[in-house]
Amino acid sequence: MGLEKLHPFDAGKWGKVINFLKEEKLIADDLIVQAREATDEDLLVVHTRRYLNKLKVLYLFMCVSSKLSRWSFVVATITEIPPVAFLPNFVVQRKVLKPLRTQTGGTIMAGKLAVDRGWAINVGGGFHHCSSDKGGGFCAYADITLAIKFLFERVQGVSRATIIDLDAHQGNGHERDFMDDPRVYIMDAYNRYIYPGDGFAKRAIKRRVELEWGTEDAEYLQKVQTHVEGALNEFQPDIVVYNAGTDVLDGDPLGGLAISPQGIVKRDEVVFRAARSRGVPVLMVTSGGYQKRTARIIADSILNLHGLGLLAGGQAACALGSPSLDQMVRDSAKDFSNLSLQ
Repeated sequence: MGLEKLHPFDAGKWGKVINFLKEEKLIADDLIVQAREATDEDLLVVHTRRYLNKLKVLYLFMCVSSKLSRWSFVVATITEIPPVAFLPNFVVQRKVLKPLRTQTGGTIMAGKLAVDRGWAINVGGGFHHCSSDKGGGFCAYADITLAIKFLFERVQGVSRATIIDLDAHQGNGHERDFMDDPRVYIMDAYNRYIYPGDGFAKRAIKRRVELEWGTEDAEYLQKVQTHVEGALNEFQPDIVVYNAGTDVLDGDPLGGLAISPQGIVKRDEVVFRAARSRGVPVLMVTSGGYQKRTARIIADSILNLHGLGLLAGGQAACALGSPSLDQMVRDSAKDFSNLSLQ
């Protein structure tokens, strides 16, 4: 509907990543695990009913128009697209929130796939500013928190998780959700001067890496290498959730850092190599990135991981597949006929 032009986010980014990977013959249509939309039942594993109701219309017999405006205003604030406040809520649900719920479902599914196969990538997700009772920064659902909670509650053998958040912005949503949870270790590297600047949430970060404006490859990669290794030595998780935002890219209008495309590819390699060398499953989500070229960089990074053998043992995860995993993909589709992982 043209609303994407009112926000710096490239709403077509995820589809472009898939198309690039198809062009490189890494994936094919019949070997993609399709993400399923998270239901209210799924979302209530983390979110409060009150918060979810704020995202919906309340069908009352009186003052209906004011309710439509009121609830759409909440979504407009979260997505940072003011005109959304004036849209009927059924349009907001279909065009804005349903795609976000589907990406959220993809992250939950990818968590289970990562445990089963050693790694998984949801080409989407990474809504790290959303917590159980509050959205913001284009993040309406707490997919990272949800994926971890689903694993803790419903997958045997998963009781400790490390979040490595390398988006340019502080991941204050999952930090607030896991503030006092000793089962979750959070490493967060971000531009110290930009949104959200959540001082309370910072208390949950076990390994904080605050970056200056214009940080470049050499300093950035040295810090990533040091602190990723340090984090995984300090705390031995059953899964790593990697928030791989590309808004660290030089020229990003919101990130304020100066990392090259090659630097981002190397960064992702560092994280995967550190986790996989320790036998720890990795769930990657793509999070922020506000330039048209970020889709190509994400695809190039996945191709690099594949070429280095860091995706060995599995070629599938919510958006990835190969002929050698034909049966796994089909079995996964059956396993995820609902997101309750029963």
